[in-house]
Amino acid sequence: MEMLKTIDLCKNYGKAEAKVEALKNINFSVQQGEFVAIVGASGSGKSTLMHQLGGVDRPSSGQVIIDGTDLYAKSEEELAVFRRRKIGFIFQSYNLIPVLSTEENIKLPLLLENKKVDEKYVQELMGLLGLTDRKHHLPSELSGGQQQRTAIGRALINKPSIILADEPTGNLDSKSSKEIMDLLTFSVKKYHQTLIMITHDLNIAKIADRIVRIEDGVLQQPNEVSRIE
Repeated sequence: MEMLKTIDLCKNYGKAEAKVEALKNINFSVQQGEFVAIVGASGSGKSTLMHQLGGVDRPSSGQVIIDGTDLYAKSEEELAVFRRRKIGFIFQSYNLIPVLSTEENIKLPLLLENKKVDEKYVQELMGLLGLTDRKHHLPSELSGGQQQRTAIGRALINKPSIILADEPTGNLDSKSSKEIMDLLTFSVKKYHQTLIMITHDLNIAKIADRIVRIEDGVLQQPNEVSRIE
């Protein structure tokens, strides 16, 4: 089953002579349950593409379809609701709320939706993340790896159809990076989710089911990636 599809996706910045084509006619699809790594040099368009896929920044033209829904046919309000319910975001910088505990940060998307909290699932998730004994700690009291695991919990709490991860191990040491990747690959399989990840790390990219490279706003799909800049 196709979970995500882009059709002639383009993103431009500026006009006339100052125009920059950040994305050029991206046609790309991802199956349900697939783990895809997106690689490329700095400035190649990776983050721009991720923003379009996540409904964060409207494209200049083209479509992004997630689970049968055309994202940019929606109003801003409808799109915000769709993002909260269907897409889990994981960032390099964690983006945790500093005054909330680990457990409160994980529950935050549910609270924003005024949804009833499934406490059994919250505890199951915190156990999977290895955060049960850190549930009352503030982000400042957690290690980098624990903060990223909290961010992953927040991304998973709504049981989203798709998870978008932007360099989620970029601020972590090699041991913590491996732990995070082991956790992510296990959790997406356990909850039957789709994972799309931006990474500069060849070892992490090799874990993916498929690697795609973006260069100068053009998406390529080689069988192998020989070099990641």
